[in-house]
Amino acid sequence: MNVKRQNDNFRNILPYAVLFLVVVAVFLTLNMQGSKVNELSTGDLITELKENNVTEITVMPKSDEGVYYIEGKLDGYKKTEKFTTKVVSAELDNILDMVKDNEIKEYETEADPGGNIIWDIIINVLPIVIMVIIMYFLFSKIASSNKNSMDFGRSKARLSSDKDKKSFKDVAGLEEEKEEVSELIDFLKNPKKFEKLGARIPKGVLLVGPPGTGKTLLAKAIAGEANVPFFFISGSDFVELFVGVGASRVRDMFKEAKRSAPCLIFIDEIDAVGRQRGTGLGGGHDEREQTLNQLLTEMDGFGENEGIIIIAATNRPDVLDPALLRPGRFDRQVTVSLPDSNGREAILKVHAKNKILGDDVNLKNLSQRTPGFSGADLENLLNEAALLAVRRNKNKITMDEIDEATDRVLMGPAKVTRKITEKEKRLVSIHESGHAVIGLKLEDAQEVHKITIIPRGMAGGYTMMLPKEEKIAVLTKNELLAQITGLLGGRVSEEMFLKEISTGASDDLKRATRIARSMVTEYGMSALGPIQYEEKSEGVFLGRDYTKSKNFSDQVALEIDEQIRVIIEECYEKAKKIIKENEKLVMQLSDALMEYETITKEQIESIVKTGKIKPDLIEKNIEEKDKKKTKKNEEEK
Repeated sequence: MNVKRQNDNFRNILPYAVLFLVVVAVFLTLNMQGSKVNELSTGDLITELKENNVTEITVMPKSDEGVYYIEGKLDGYKKTEKFTTKVVSAELDNILDMVKDNEIKEYETEADPGGNIIWDIIINVLPIVIMVIIMYFLFSKIASSNKNSMDFGRSKARLSSDKDKKSFKDVAGLEEEKEEVSELIDFLKNPKKFEKLGARIPKGVLLVGPPGTGKTLLAKAIAGEANVPFFFISGSDFVELFVGVGASRVRDMFKEAKRSAPCLIFIDEIDAVGRQRGTGLGGGHDEREQTLNQLLTEMDGFGENEGIIIIAATNRPDVLDPALLRPGRFDRQVTVSLPDSNGREAILKVHAKNKILGDDVNLKNLSQRTPGFSGADLENLLNEAALLAVRRNKNKITMDEIDEATDRVLMGPAKVTRKITEKEKRLVSIHESGHAVIGLKLEDAQEVHKITIIPRGMAGGYTMMLPKEEKIAVLTKNELLAQITGLLGGRVSEEMFLKEISTGASDDLKRATRIARSMVTEYGMSALGPIQYEEKSEGVFLGRDYTKSKNFSDQVALEIDEQIRVIIEECYEKAKKIIKENEKLVMQLSDALMEYETITKEQIESIVKTGKIKPDLIEKNIEEKDKKKTKKNEEEK
């Protein structure tokens, strides 16, 4: 590292050193060109001495021929002008006496003027050395630029080092996905077993799933389990400004992979290069399409890539080109979905290995409270909790930090410094209590875990409601109606107890309307029958769902609007009925929120049973409130 840094410093200093030498050479050259030497005879020198015209004189040592050389300057000479004279020994004493009489500045040197070899070498050789250094510097720059230009079409795929090697032990959860890709590991370890029965292993495996579910980690674990070279590259690394560069990089990547076969190539975010052709503004000669064509040819074209398995990852398989997904290319798709409760617990255990957790931390309970969290979300959750523990000068991570971190991940940091009026505080408490009562009293509603009126993000408060039982992706009509009713509970509570409504329910209304519209147009859960009137239209070029295709007339559109209104109104009336029957509970929850700002599941259950919070739970809540005040003061400092 130090050697590299010294080389970098030398390269930085070298241009300035070369510039300095050039300036010195130019200066010396100008001095040499401007100097003028006049040869005087001995008589002329004596005459000038008699006339007192000599201002400086230098007598050189005696040469082998018995002759002295004299240099000097006459009155009227320029700075670069001088004279030289040869004097024999017999006349030297006479000249020196005249010099003393005239008080002329006299110099004596110990070197022979004809023998100043060093000065001659400097004058004659230095310009050549400087030119050689300049030429070397220029040619090295040209050579490095040519090298970079030659590497422009080289693959940017990087070979994973042993430090980055992973195994299935590092991948928590994903048991079905591991089993699905186990064939690849067996093939890479023992390909002859498959070839004996004529089995063809998939050349490409596409990992599909939401962001943060562990697709990249799973690909690294496959290579680590098989103990084969692992090349990884991003889809955006292929695409460049110039057409043909991406295709060249694809060819070079497969060329390098063939030398290391059997091996794995991992292409992350393949949708950056594998989007469907013929869409958007790009034509047939677009760089991205050229790159895709070359990738298709290399995977299953005229050449054979024995022992090379390509694993790609994306969260948008719908925008990929159909030719990329056909048999012989990415003919196997492995869906890496969000983890369930057991998977989340395993992931939390992996990320908790290097963290000091308190005795009150139960990872199993935490996994049940975080449905919908991906592996990246869970890692971020524990990291946020660790940061909070450090900020509070604690030696361990307790449930207090984990609860706060959960709220941060879901809603953002608490706005503890924001001033809230009593009127606004009462409105938010009534609103959130309405949500909570619907969750507590409606059979198919989600379970209420926490209520708070502390502002977070854009919300003045929120009610944490989680499913009673974790489901994969199937919801019944009654559960959807219960969700809409719960979302409308806040608005109903405001209207009944405050005799006015606010803008706080805008997001609730938006979500409720979206669910109702999906029930009518997509799920067939209305009087219009089991017909799908709308479906999402994917903008392949833009990569977003901007529009929905409509396959119905204006008359049906009117009926759809009417059915949406019917669903919303029925749920609104149901919410009114539930809240009216539980007015006392709404006020009890609201009063508790006004006093403590946040109440937990245990405290909510205590209010439902006895109408008030148990003393031991109150002490805990008071401690929480004091901690928040202390935290507020620390953050202000």
